[in-house]
Amino acid sequence: MGSMAITHIIGIDEVGRGPLAGPVTLCACAVPHDFDFSHFDGIRDSKKLSEKKREEWHAKIAALKASGALDFAHASIEAAEIDRIGISRAIEEAVRLCLVELKLNPELVEVRLDGALKAPREYARQKTIIKGDEKEPVISAASIVAKVTRDRYMTGISLAYPAYGFAENKGYGTASHIKAIREHGPSLVHRNTFLTRIA
Repeated sequence: MGSMAITHIIGIDEVGRGPLAGPVTLCACAVPHDFDFSHFDGIRDSKKLSEKKREEWHAKIAALKASGALDFAHASIEAAEIDRIGISRAIEEAVRLCLVELKLNPELVEVRLDGALKAPREYARQKTIIKGDEKEPVISAASIVAKVTRDRYMTGISLAYPAYGFAENKGYGTASHIKAIREHGPSLVHRNTFLTRIA
């Protein structure tokens, strides 16, 4: 390790661990070590923001990426793959895919992860932060990109599967969603391993 300087701080968060349908989506947001964090003034965990505010922040973060001020990558693991390998391994794989896409040297970055997330072992400087999406602006940014990306996807596929109300419930197990599964059976985007108590 030595005393090599850190070039970037990477924040990672996931959304969609618990839904009955749709993918789990992760985002890794990388900012240079000298990033001007005033860009993130007022940013919050995506769960604490209204949909409108999330979309506004997403646009701002995307503009910062376009200008080269930061970078982010997101990855989604589909329901069928979650059924095949389990949600924990699916999340690990999505973390790995995001980090690969950022193309940053693992030895020169510090990775900050929300909750129970971990980065691959080669990222020696990593810390898992409970409620990191509230405490760390770079994790908040990742949580917003992940949430907006997944919500847009679920709204899009609701057109193909109108019976389930994905545009409203985003795949989570609301009463009306569970009722629809009981009436129509699961769709191709449902996680069958998550439905064992419903069928």
